[in-house]
Amino acid sequence: MDDYPSVRQNPAPELYGRLRVQSAGLAPARWLAERFLDRDHSCTVAGISVPGFDAYVRVLHPAALGERAVRWRDVAEAHGRAVGPNAGWHEVIGMERDYQNASEYGLPGVWDEHPAEGPTPPAVAGALIPVLARHTRTADQCWFGLWEGYGRWDFSRFPTFETPYRDEVLLAGTLLDAVSPVVWDEFAELPDLWWPQDRAWCVGGDVDLVSTYVGGSEALIEELLADGELETHRVAPGDPVY
Repeated sequence: MDDYPSVRQNPAPELYGRLRVQSAGLAPARWLAERFLDRDHSCTVAGISVPGFDAYVRVLHPAALGERAVRWRDVAEAHGRAVGPNAGWHEVIGMERDYQNASEYGLPGVWDEHPAEGPTPPAVAGALIPVLARHTRTADQCWFGLWEGYGRWDFSRFPTFETPYRDEVLLAGTLLDAVSPVVWDEFAELPDLWWPQDRAWCVGGDVDLVSTYVGGSEALIEELLADGELETHRVAPGDPVY
């Protein structure tokens, strides 16, 4: 597993925002492991958002110009390109994958900060939550996975469950609690994985990605594709992730 704890780590709290870190019993995450068993899902949509759902959507993390969020399609248009469902950000702006090492990047008047890498950004999460809530009977009882290797917190005293990418600690709370970590600590990452007790859908992200992936019913995915606040693309479970 990729696990690079920081030199200075504080003991992880029992409450991560309003999400309670589970100190025993990983049964609510067992279904994830069972779905990952049939084949290698590494580097795929299903590996991020769990196999077995009817449909999947990619939610793009916005770029920025100053404090304003900027959609990928607007950046692509300014660069004379288009955004495909599986486009990488570096392809949209016509640079090498490691373009952040360039002496200059951005396009004046269009964008000056690349999309946030990592789990779902708070603004994106805020737009996702009301849609997700309409497609589960258990929005008040949800489970979350948080990579144990994030930031300054030492989660070693808590049990973890394994995904194709990371070892995750298990957290519990309501769907609305998903954004509570950044209210508690502005630098806290949101969970990588979210799912309700009825397993109607699963939201997945990763420290290395600039997209969030959602698996669920066709009705949920259609609503997310039509949502005006989110920039989304339909994807297949075997598609690569960025």
